[in-house]
Amino acid sequence: MNRFVAAERALRTAAPHALLDALRAALIEQYGAEDVELFMADYGLTVLQPVSVRPHVLEPVPIYNSPAGRAFGSQRPYREDAREGRTRLHLPVSVRGDRVGVLSVTLGGGEVSRQYESELLEIADVLGREVLVAERDTDLYLEARRKDRLTLAAEMQWQLLPGCACTRPEYDLGAQLEPAYAIFGDNFDWAATADRLSLYVTNGMGEGIEAALLTNLAINALRNARRAGIPIADQAALADQAVYAHYQGRCYLSVLMFDFDLATGRARVVDAGSPQLLRLRGGAVERVAFDAQLPLGMFEETDYVSQDFHVEPGDRLVFVSDGVHAVASPKGEAYGEAALARAIHSTRLLPAAEVPRAILRELTGHRGAVAADDDALIVCLDWRGRPPEQGAAELPL
Repeated sequence: MNRFVAAERALRTAAPHALLDALRAALIEQYGAEDVELFMADYGLTVLQPVSVRPHVLEPVPIYNSPAGRAFGSQRPYREDAREGRTRLHLPVSVRGDRVGVLSVTLGGGEVSRQYESELLEIADVLGREVLVAERDTDLYLEARRKDRLTLAAEMQWQLLPGCACTRPEYDLGAQLEPAYAIFGDNFDWAATADRLSLYVTNGMGEGIEAALLTNLAINALRNARRAGIPIADQAALADQAVYAHYQGRCYLSVLMFDFDLATGRARVVDAGSPQLLRLRGGAVERVAFDAQLPLGMFEETDYVSQDFHVEPGDRLVFVSDGVHAVASPKGEAYGEAALARAIHSTRLLPAAEVPRAILRELTGHRGAVAADDDALIVCLDWRGRPPEQGAAELPL
């Protein structure tokens, strides 16, 4: 049997909690591997956590300044010289651009690692997809992502998210929330079809469980309307009604909503609150302002109107919640739009998946040792657009 097929079959037939054991046995038998380990990126994207049952015997690996971290950051294989002439091959594990972790395989030598690298990279890709499916039936991989305990509100928010990155020919998406282990109500959501991309950035109200419950209600109301094929302005109106019906105006939620046509770059936008958009185009950063409308759930039966927006190939769009632009330094100085624009410009060479975390590190430096008192959310969208010859017929806006 072909080596790759044998390893793939081992993954597909393994019990959800036993993926690593099955893969390890297959790689030892088929590729002569001497050691196989899987590391998962933690929620804060600071370390790679080993996948194992308690008590854990391996130590976390820093994402920055480590061989495995280099593979994770670059999303390319990285070879590390190991003891006695062996080679440790670190392979990124991802699913459609969403970075899951790193598969580390120790092989007999450099020549062997080069011979098997492309096949092992494909196996790492299969592993990522199998982990995603396995998470429906086991907590093992979700537990491995935690270097600290999540608050209950954070648990609810992370389970609500679609992922932290996504790649398609037309665009790259990346997003991150802080404080990762104690987030309240900020959230993002995206979904794509063959011709459209829906993207929502929300700024929740309140703290703890109440903020998470409010966001869960609003996001699921938006999804329910979107999945019924309802236009974006009516999605906002239906979600507004759902939130108001439950809270009677006591709580509400800010959201910035986009519905992109992948073939043309044209979009409909509903701006219902405080999330902001900054655009990097041709080396210049500018804030893009829309006509502000009421947050979801503030008043009964609010009507929403969509606006037109156009994105061009090469544009980078950065969406932020008020926990980014309003955060204060120890001296009380707000981070502000100017500092945010500088951060966006300084990270212009990073891929979209890396940008949110890089900007949040600068934000942490601005805030100093003071603990964050609000969520900070950043979403980065790099737009390539669809080549004209591949474009579907333009959909009416």
